[in-house]
Amino acid sequence: MTTRIAVIGGGTGGLCLAHGLRKAGLDVAVYERSRTRAERLQGYRVHINPHGSAALRACLPDEQWERFVATCGRRGGAFAFVTEQLRELVVIDDEGGHDPASAHHSVSRISLHQVLSSGLDGILHYGKEFVRYERGPKSVTCHFADGGTAEADLVIGADGANSRVRKQFLPHADRVDTGIVTVAGKFPLIGETRPLLPRRLTDGPNLVMAPRGLGMFTAPHEFGGIAVNDETAEIDPVLFDNTGSYVMWAFGANAARYPAGLSELDGPGLRSMVLERIRDWHPGFRRLVADTPGETVTRIPLLTSVPVKPWPAGPVTLLGDAVHSMTPLRGIGANTALRDARLLCRNLVAAHRDGGDVTAAVADYEHRMRDYGFQAVRASARSADQFVSENRLGRAMARGVLGLIGSVPALKRRVFQDQGNS
Repeated sequence: MTTRIAVIGGGTGGLCLAHGLRKAGLDVAVYERSRTRAERLQGYRVHINPHGSAALRACLPDEQWERFVATCGRRGGAFAFVTEQLRELVVIDDEGGHDPASAHHSVSRISLHQVLSSGLDGILHYGKEFVRYERGPKSVTCHFADGGTAEADLVIGADGANSRVRKQFLPHADRVDTGIVTVAGKFPLIGETRPLLPRRLTDGPNLVMAPRGLGMFTAPHEFGGIAVNDETAEIDPVLFDNTGSYVMWAFGANAARYPAGLSELDGPGLRSMVLERIRDWHPGFRRLVADTPGETVTRIPLLTSVPVKPWPAGPVTLLGDAVHSMTPLRGIGANTALRDARLLCRNLVAAHRDGGDVTAAVADYEHRMRDYGFQAVRASARSADQFVSENRLGRAMARGVLGLIGSVPALKRRVFQDQGNS
């Protein structure tokens, strides 16, 4: 008997899973609340690490995989820890020469979504806002806001950090505010703007070891491939562009360090507020922020999931941010969702092929996913705390240790040899 699988949410993890299941001949449908492919296309660069690359290669058909590789940005330069005066503490060289299926990639979030949502005709259903599910004796009924329903033997909640599936399935699974707020923007890299920034800011990602209580991350996205399609051509060219190069930046601090009424500031107001807080930093950082279009600047409070105890496996499960939402400061949220997709796909395909128990396949997935997923949540939370550490001595020691590591090549190789796959 064929297992009917319903994926709630057409994000990165859910779409990757759908491709893998369809490729193996399983009965899968994706229900996405957006009305069209382009309705919510926006965002910054996404760093795909080797875990994410391997998952995409395993799940995507050859055509979609080749389109993904073709739309990635040009290979980035070395990652650096720098001071607020742009002094390099340690530079982690990019090794290069990797198989695309085990490499790091920089991709526009828009392009990634367009690749993943293509090739799913008849499977990906738009305008289907999930409301609730109802478990019956033999199947699960999904109810949607338009009054429609869908029957499935297995429902997978891949509907993001505010997952409605999770709220019904695991109502005790909370997300908490870390107390950290970031302000992010996109500086366009074009002929006349590129010379305005120091090479360090355009050549590779940087984590700024700023004075206590403050942090900044910068990363260039150099468009070097092809545009997936032109469906964003009629909308805002700054917010929704997936063919332009830019440097994204994110400034962070604990909420108490921001002025009252932060949530009421528009993009230009947020930009001015950040400029005031980095007025003593290197001119390159000030230029990066000052010349960023105000409409790309946004406030992002950082929330994180709270690990939950194991639950009994059944006909409903969760994937990606719906279960292990994390801060963005390690750049591993999307990659962990892709890892979920690959593991769950492998288990379900094996059960389908061998006539195995689907519930057992889900139980194995959940056991493994909780382990690495919440490990990623904890690592991301630690990175967030370190990013805006208020410990003056600790920040000074960290800068000193990084400077020492950077000055001893053998020590640097030993410390960072496994860092790239985290």
